[in-house]
Amino acid sequence: MADLKYYDVILKPVITEQSMADMAFKKYTFLVNPQATKSQIKEAVQKMFDGVKVVRVNTQNKDGKTRRANRTDEGKTAKIKKAVVTLSEDSKDIQLFEGL
Repeated sequence: MADLKYYDVILKPVITEQSMADMAFKKYTFLVNPQATKSQIKEAVQKMFDGVKVVRVNTQNKDGKTRRANRTDEGKTAKIKKAVVTLSEDSKDIQLFEGL
């Protein structure tokens, strides 16, 4: 298991149409470190944002896409891990997303 600090777990928020619609149901989407576990993600969100209580964390791993530089050279893009964090009904909203 990776020895990650809470500030290394969450990389950035995902701002898409679907993730913005899920905010009404207190679901927030983040790109996270591919080695982070669900419990580490839960702990990181609760430490980074005051007054937030995490109920559930769903994760999704995506392999990198194959890309070509020219006729013979092929490579892969980086792996991505997304986390959808569900907050409890009585917790505060995450301030990062307000006004979007």
